Amino acid sequence: MLRRRLCTALLTVLLAACSNGANGAAPPTSLATDQTLRFPIQHDVSTLDPAMIDTEAEAAIAQNIFDGLLKFDSNLNISPDIATALPTVSTDGATYTFKLRQDVIFSNGDKVTSKDVLYSWNRAAAMQGPYAVNLSAIMGYDHVASNQATGAALEALLEKNDPAVTMSGLTASDAYTVVVKLTGAAGWFESAIAQPAVAGMIVDQNVVKGNFENWSSKPETLVGTGAYKMSAHAADQSLDFSSLPEWWGRPKPTLSKIHVDVVADPAGALAKYEAGAFDIYGYAAYGPAAADVARIQAKASEKAQLVLEVKNKTYFVSFNMVADAKRPAGGPFTLDQGKASHDLRLAFSLSIDRAKLAKDLCADIACIPATGGVIPKGLAGYLGDGNDPLAVFDAVRARSLLLAADPTGTKSKNLVYVYDPENPFNEPAAKLLQAQWLQNLGLSVGLQAVPHTRFITERLRGTYVLSRDGWAADYDHPQDWFDNLWGQAAGCPDTSCTTGYDTKAYDQLLARADTEPLNAAIPDYKMLSRQLIDDVAYIPLFYTVNPFLFKPYVLGAGSNNMFDFWWNQIQITSH
Repeated sequence: MLRRRLCTALLTVLLAACSNGANGAAPPTSLATDQTLRFPIQHDVSTLDPAMIDTEAEAAIAQNIFDGLLKFDSNLNISPDIATALPTVSTDGATYTFKLRQDVIFSNGDKVTSKDVLYSWNRAAAMQGPYAVNLSAIMGYDHVASNQATGAALEALLEKNDPAVTMSGLTASDAYTVVVKLTGAAGWFESAIAQPAVAGMIVDQNVVKGNFENWSSKPETLVGTGAYKMSAHAADQSLDFSSLPEWWGRPKPTLSKIHVDVVADPAGALAKYEAGAFDIYGYAAYGPAAADVARIQAKASEKAQLVLEVKNKTYFVSFNMVADAKRPAGGPFTLDQGKASHDLRLAFSLSIDRAKLAKDLCADIACIPATGGVIPKGLAGYLGDGNDPLAVFDAVRARSLLLAADPTGTKSKNLVYVYDPENPFNEPAAKLLQAQWLQNLGLSVGLQAVPHTRFITERLRGTYVLSRDGWAADYDHPQDWFDNLWGQAAGCPDTSCTTGYDTKAYDQLLARADTEPLNAAIPDYKMLSRQLIDDVAYIPLFYTVNPFLFKPYVLGAGSNNMFDFWWNQIQITSH
């Protein structure tokens, strides 16, 4: 599965699944009469169509409007949603049979049947939005993904089940049974379709076909199966949502209304929170700045309202590791140079003091040192605190390795670290790395800022010797990391691959791990991590952290590594 969503958003957050309500706490003695939750977002949503959603803020809202066959619960376990139970899986792992609940309805009263599942998934595959590849394991996906029809023309093809937009592996044996045949066993398939708000969610064809491209932009036609529906939208100002008291799911919503204000300035949003205009600040990937968090931590009255959480993003440095005719960078770090290049890569990694980096860059608030592998703490495949030897700071050994690998200094001369400056953390991080390489290795590494779009394109072509890199998990499964970043599955060495890293051992182990159920696959994915570590395929830097503020009277709100807790889990107590 190949999807290039690199870490370009503002740094955001999470240490483990969090909630402002303590486990085992006594239930509230009384609920507030006004069950309205208020919070800010930084920018208005561009779309709430699951086939086209791209941003964290859009997904954070849409997850309360739409459902899929499966979902991640608050602890990131996969559980049934519209399906009655987890699917029955064939012995070869390639066929999934889902039984649907027969009491699920859209917010307009239309019943959900298997026809809606087929329509929704075929539509998402044909539209090729940012998360369409979540469906890529289904037989016939590649054929549908090549479709060129859009808008009304695409709807016409979908309505007549045209083979051009119909995945051959997606069928319905009756109104409440969906059978999915994959191209082969894919242990990650359930995780991919459970990702909230995006391609695996179910939409109502009866509504969508009336305004194929804009149905999700109007409250009256934004129809889903979730506990909430949109009631008003003032562009670039606010969004309002109301609960569906007779919603089919559990728990039934206590909050009757959600009011979301668009507030572009984080300081302005914080001021409104502190003045009582917002009940939460931090939902939808929008929270207070690190400097404001430091001030809050110093105030006893507000510190209790603050939660810091490690998120799903890792920042690291990549090398160009392959020299061939299609990769122009070359450089001293390529695998064909053997032990010398290995030790040079290791020297660059060991020379970084990540504790100092996190303090200087993030004030120990917006990030923490990445010491447990490329996958962040709290997600499946994390190696454990301190278990990535590439994250050790050892300036003495780093200098020794450098001297042995490059005794004349010619290999490491005139190296340049390339980054995209649009993210406000990338340039400070680049300067801090430059300073540490100078102090701890004695090397003067140049810096080059390249506009983001050009940066990503050139980096994936193997244009840079040394560059900023990162990944944000789409769903909680190691496959989302290892398939997208290294090896043949990612297109390495020469197609859309930053490092070019591709070994036979990596490809063989990844192919096996991707077919296995998650519990069986975790040891194999951790072995893949060890292969990357042994080959020094990256320099770990930090995991991102997000701050949340919750008023004391808000119960049930919180977040895990991947998403905010649903609105129907939240209650407002008397205050």
